[in-house]
Amino acid sequence: MENIDLVRQTVERFKPLAVKLSDELAAAPELSGEEYEASRKIVGILEKAGFAVEYPFDGLETAFKATLDNGVGASVALMVEYDALPGIGHGCGHNLHGAMSVLAALALADLKELFTGKLYVIGTPDEEKKGSKIKMASDGVFDGMDIAMMIHCSGGTSAPAGNFLSLKGCNFTFTGQTAHAAACPWNGRNALTAARKFLDLLDARRESYTLDMRVSAIIEEGGKAPNVIPDKAVVKVEFRAQKAAELKKIEDIVFKCAKGASIALECDMSYEYDFPIGFFDFMPNDTIENAVSGIFDDLGISYKTGRPATGSSDVGNVSYCCPASHPSLAIVDEPVIGHTVEFAAATQKPLAYERLATGARALAHLALRTWNEADFRNAMRSEFENRKANLAQN
Repeated sequence: MENIDLVRQTVERFKPLAVKLSDELAAAPELSGEEYEASRKIVGILEKAGFAVEYPFDGLETAFKATLDNGVGASVALMVEYDALPGIGHGCGHNLHGAMSVLAALALADLKELFTGKLYVIGTPDEEKKGSKIKMASDGVFDGMDIAMMIHCSGGTSAPAGNFLSLKGCNFTFTGQTAHAAACPWNGRNALTAARKFLDLLDARRESYTLDMRVSAIIEEGGKAPNVIPDKAVVKVEFRAQKAAELKKIEDIVFKCAKGASIALECDMSYEYDFPIGFFDFMPNDTIENAVSGIFDDLGISYKTGRPATGSSDVGNVSYCCPASHPSLAIVDEPVIGHTVEFAAATQKPLAYERLATGARALAHLALRTWNEADFRNAMRSEFENRKANLAQN
């Protein structure tokens, strides 16, 4: 790995600024789509480093696109996340790995003599809810990029590649007729009962789900008083599958269950998607995974491969637009579960700050290899195109 000492020294020089940014985001967590102060802080740092910034970006108030044009060459995108979780704060570590991407960008901007090409830093808010990368991917933001990359904090082991389930979310509204629950319930049409039977039907179909399929649901609204037959009930459903192409199967089952419940209880049924396109699975790229594994080896990062998919991320949609890299990096020695206050606290400990710098170095080396090695760049692209072609045929 070339220039390993130079990259390390440069990252260390900017590390205090990145640690400060991470801690400031942790101290003032902002929910998905509301990351006004976080995005302003990051944009200010990048502008000061010489990036040309478009902010807001792609019709999203808290998104941005920062560009460093360093001549003719490959295009590299660093993705930055910075939204927090309600009631928990940065329990997913976006404060830390968002700052990690910023740190890599600062180091690369200072190492312009090592490459020619363009560096884009894309602020991607709202990952925990609607997923801004979904919109950006649909709008062509990542089309033509030679690689888009980020690293996600982990409370367990590190891994050189991401693996995600595809995901869709939908709100089903059942509409019936109110009536007095004691005097004349027969005059009503119980929307809550329709919602309950919808959930029963989803459970009844579980034996037909394959092992990768997941269906989760809650009743968001189910009436105002027990002595009134509810005329409205709302059920929020999320459904997942290993591949985006397989998501249609589970989606059909969910909608049949909703329709069946509405017919049986004589209630109208309507629906609204939380995110119509959905979160895609992550398209693997062995060329990138092998490169990241080599970088992790050189940086002394222990890791495991072949990790099963358990969650979902909008970065999967990016992986269908261009070659993409989404490793995970452990920020703790002992396992800590993500999306908890304990994990949020772990992002502000000395080991996390060390991993912040280590992750930035890994991102910088992957970017440099993309700019400087045409064979590597072409292999990434060829594998990406072949996998997309195979998906289209199937």
